[in-house]
Amino acid sequence: RGALTHNPRIKNEVIRKRLLIDGDGAGDDRRINLLVKSFIKWCNSGSQEEGYSQYQRMLSTLSQCEFSMGKTLLVYDMNLREMENYEKIYKEIECSIAGAHEKIAECKKQILQAKRIRKNRQEYDALAKVIQHHPDRHETLKELESLGKELEHLSHIKESVEDKLELRRKQFHVLLSTIHELQQTLENDEKLSEVEEAQESTMETDPKP
Repeated sequence: RGALTHNPRIKNEVIRKRLLIDGDGAGDDRRINLLVKSFIKWCNSGSQEEGYSQYQRMLSTLSQCEFSMGKTLLVYDMNLREMENYEKIYKEIECSIAGAHEKIAECKKQILQAKRIRKNRQEYDALAKVIQHHPDRHETLKELESLGKELEHLSHIKESVEDKLELRRKQFHVLLSTIHELQQTLENDEKLSEVEEAQESTMETDPKP
């Protein structure tokens, strides 16, 4: 009902229909007209009975006007309370909408943060899988230390082998020199033997004096 009283088009339509039904007016206007007519009749009444009758009608009309006014005031108060209630509900709805917008914005932030965390977690898992395929730092250092010791050991072996090769080279050189000297000695001995044999042959062929 409060919504109807605040709609001018509906209110004007109701008044127009009431005026069409009752030419003297509608509601309080009609009662006031009746009260004025009763008052005029009461003033022009010729007898006491007629005056008393008009007086009772005026009292009845006044009672109706008071009742209608009280009813109108009650309706007016009810409409005011309804308007206040509607305004309160409207404010609550506005607050709820504002709160919903804040929650939506917060949810969007949480979604973005969750997406970022998920992306970082996926990258971390991928990196962890790559790292798992490689030995850890302790094992790597241990293996490097072992390889260093093995390399040092191989270096000593190389030096030892080179020393042995140098010794064998010198020994081989000495052996070659000895063989060469022996060959030279054998050749000299062979030449000396040939000279001696030639001399002996010459002595045998020469006649004695």
